[in-house]
Amino acid sequence: MTMPIANLRFLVVDDHEFQRAMLKRMLQSLGAQHIYEAADGIEALDILRREDRCFDIILSDLEMPEMDGMEFIRHLGELTTGVSVILISALEPSLIASVETMTQAYGINLLGAMEKPILMPQLEALISLHKPCQTKQKQSCVAQEFTLKEIIDGLRSNEFEAFFQPKCELATGHITGAEALARWRHPEKGIIPPAAFIKPMEDNGLIDDLTWIMLRKAVAFRPMWGDISRKAGTLSVNLSTQSLGEVDMAGRIIEIVHTEKLEPEQIILEVTESAAATDVGKVLENLSRLRMRGFGLSIDDYGTGYSSMQQLMRIAFTELKIDRSFVADAIKHESARVILESSLNMARKLKMKTVAEGVETQPDWDLLCELGCECAQGYFIAKPMEADAFADWIQDWERAV
Repeated sequence: MTMPIANLRFLVVDDHEFQRAMLKRMLQSLGAQHIYEAADGIEALDILRREDRCFDIILSDLEMPEMDGMEFIRHLGELTTGVSVILISALEPSLIASVETMTQAYGINLLGAMEKPILMPQLEALISLHKPCQTKQKQSCVAQEFTLKEIIDGLRSNEFEAFFQPKCELATGHITGAEALARWRHPEKGIIPPAAFIKPMEDNGLIDDLTWIMLRKAVAFRPMWGDISRKAGTLSVNLSTQSLGEVDMAGRIIEIVHTEKLEPEQIILEVTESAAATDVGKVLENLSRLRMRGFGLSIDDYGTGYSSMQQLMRIAFTELKIDRSFVADAIKHESARVILESSLNMARKLKMKTVAEGVETQPDWDLLCELGCECAQGYFIAKPMEADAFADWIQDWERAV
């Protein structure tokens, strides 16, 4: 729910008095009644630290003396105020795009960036994106922490489950499969997302346990799909880097799949770009053996690592999964679109299936169709859901397409 602009508190940060006055007039013409000004980042931080100055939206220039906009944004992220930010600059678009990414990395709710001269419709459109306390809510969710003992108890009590997010064929709309994603069904706190437990598991040598739990539960559920969808055949499961280094990993996976009477061709094993960074021999032996048996291999979050090309040469991948950051930014930034298009072209030449993660809007979907991506996954199609709900969801979706 958006808040009426008259109720919002604005802070305009710009070292040019004329620019501040112009922004103030534009905000007033849109109905804003609570507008404060700062000539630089130092003054802005001083205003923000006062107890009686809680702001909803900050409009900040990037080029300022003493403390520029980038340093101000870093300090703003440390304050964790829950404020939204609109960037203003006359700098080149590629540099503004970098600062946008930096702003998001600091955990700030970025509404967007405007190039000078500022246009009223653009300003109004960005303000309309503000949602009260959006950033605070997100931070409180991610900040939820559990002790190592709680996590171990959860593993022993079989509280970790597989949720399923569908993958959709862009050309036809039909479901081609789903990815199994880990969720913790906490007895007191409900469904816990992976951000709260994946890193502690990795840091304490528990991620391997989760990998095998997820594989067994996901594979056991796959036969329940039946023939609901003519193409809903593949189940994607993530493999941890630790598991890939185990000499018997391939054998264990083959045994689990055989026990559930599934064909290896129905399973896609997703690995990150850094999968073969260590224990190269063991990793390549495991993945080569699985590929030889008919399992699909997907390079996950493609584009976020430092050795993408090398990994494509080392491992016989069948699927390239493009990271959500390129999908989300491709609409706004030419550089992201070029990388996305180049990745899709490369995958086609290597005869790899392409899947785009993080598809959240109709424009995302339309652009991927235009660029020739084969499959999509993201909230625009469906959020991850429990096993029973997934089977029902497929039926409803397939009737609609």
